[in-house]
Amino acid sequence: MYVCLCQGVTDGQIRDAIYEGCCSYRDVRESLGVGTQCGKCACLAKQVVRETLTEAQSMQSALAYPAGFVAA
Repeated sequence: MYVCLCQGVTDGQIRDAIYEGCCSYRDVRESLGVGTQCGKCACLAKQVVRETLTEAQSMQSALAYPAGFVAA
């Protein structure tokens, strides 16, 4: 879905930017230009960033625990 019509930025692009190393809304804004024109998309863009960062952090914490293997 398009989040920023002025720059043509989608929620998928925002998520990709997070997974590629952006750590905040500011990073995403500088990388993609989202929210730099009229600003109407800023609230939704920030929401997508927050949700994606939360998801990424929970995925990392799940991977931080070693898998247990049982010998058969």
